Amino acid sequence: MAGFGFLLLYEATIIDSRTVDGPGAPGLRPTPGSRMVFEATAYCKGQTTKSGVAVRAGIAAADPDVLPLGSVIQLSGVPDEYKGIYTVLDTGPEVKGREIDVYIWSCYDALSFGRRRVEVRVLRLGWDQKATAAEIRR
Repeated sequence: MAGFGFLLLYEATIIDSRTVDGPGAPGLRPTPGSRMVFEATAYCKGQTTKSGVAVRAGIAAADPDVLPLGSVIQLSGVPDEYKGIYTVLDTGPEVKGREIDVYIWSCYDALSFGRRRVEVRVLRLGWDQKATAAEIRR
């Protein structure tokens, strides 16, 4: 009986909360003005972003299925020197779902940034000027 109980427990499907409310779920792509929790990391390598722009402060990489290139976001929940507005101009092979990777010039600082939960406010979604948060368009 114990073996059967273990087998049932072992074969049970565990629902991962990252996929239930994550960007992969239909209809849950962010909208302009929305606030979402993301996992943030930092990167320091590279010369050119996916959009063709040279890397520099204020650039972030994101999953294009969640935040398409050209999206403008406001980042909070990070140390003061990294708070602010970023433009999504890059993608990354490891950046999937609700993850954001901010560019930091110093690799030492990028490593010390680590991985953290942050709040992302979507100011504009993609390159479309009409996909801007209402309070910003005024």
